[in-house]
Amino acid sequence: MTGTTDNPMAEAPLVLASASPRRRELLQRLALPFVVVPAEVDETLDLGPAIGTAVASLAERKARSVAERCGSGLVIGADTVVVLDQLVLGKPRDAADAERMLHLLRGRAHEVITGLAVLDATSGCVERSAVVTSVQMRAASNDEIADYVGTGEPRDKAGGYAIQGAGGALVEAIAGCYANVVGLPLCETAALIRRFGVSIPAQVPNCRLPSGAPCPRLDSDAG
Repeated sequence: MTGTTDNPMAEAPLVLASASPRRRELLQRLALPFVVVPAEVDETLDLGPAIGTAVASLAERKARSVAERCGSGLVIGADTVVVLDQLVLGKPRDAADAERMLHLLRGRAHEVITGLAVLDATSGCVERSAVVTSVQMRAASNDEIADYVGTGEPRDKAGGYAIQGAGGALVEAIAGCYANVVGLPLCETAALIRRFGVSIPAQVPNCRLPSGAPCPRLDSDAG
């Protein structure tokens, strides 16, 4: 069961602290009941520590803000950023900003980093992590970038593109977890949830490439 409610734990043991439809769709693949309660926090990153630490801290702030409203259960917080040579690219302010970001990214490799936090609302115990995927962009033309921005898709996407949408045409290759680039690395999310004793069926096709192949991170962990 998924949905939004004022009393989340009356329906499900998991709460997704995000309004992102992409994260909701991904979390459904774990075949666990959950509800959605969007976090209401200042999303400014503290870039004093390492970027992975900063996004994991923000993910925890999101989870804790929702946990205060839920009172019980496991709350999942997440935040995704695009990093190019230590320059952090969040969601573009407008179409011009999205175009600026895509001009910076084209023909180059960058990192997509998602900070994760799974918080037990009752005890306050938290498990945090950050997952990194390397993305190589095509050398798209000015017209290609302008046409893509004109679709409106980049509006609420870190780095100004959606790999699972029309923005995938701007991507040449990735190394690492594909779901991480979409916004929620299920391989790591499942691992953090399991630390709280939640059973996830082994046969669930939770974290895969668009081809259906298993997430490369899972193969790496198995080795």
